[in-house]
Amino acid sequence: AALARLLTEAATEAVASGGRFTLGLSGGSLVSLLARELPPALSAAPGAEPSRWVVALCDERLVPPEHPESTGGAYVVRRGEGG
Repeated sequence: AALARLLTEAATEAVASGGRFTLGLSGGSLVSLLARELPPALSAAPGAEPSRWVVALCDERLVPPEHPESTGGAYVVRRGEGG
């Protein structure tokens, strides 16, 4: 929850000062943590404006999105499960 709050605070500040927030994401346990904690943190911080985020996957593997080792695929699946 603390990481999600830190991200939303940084995003709110970045959007207010520069118009966008840039974030690099890795896979692994971070996927489930963010799927669980980020939606409530974003609800509490309307200024974070996820539509103004630029998100890069930092350790994407050269596999199709449906492959179990795909970082991008993991985020899409988790997003679909968590809302």
